[in-house]
Amino acid sequence: MKHLYTKTSKGEQLNKLNPKKETLQFLLNYSKALRITKYKQLSFETILN
Repeated sequence: MKHLYTKTSKGEQLNKLNPKKETLQFLLNYSKALRITKYKQLSFETILN
């Protein structure tokens, strides 16, 4: 019955997930541009672009 639902194991499916280089670059640039400033109990998020 299990062969009706999946033919590959989840571990094999996870190994096939590879992000594009553009996606990784976008996330890295976003994280570099994000600045979080804390003042007392408040937190302000600012994007520096």
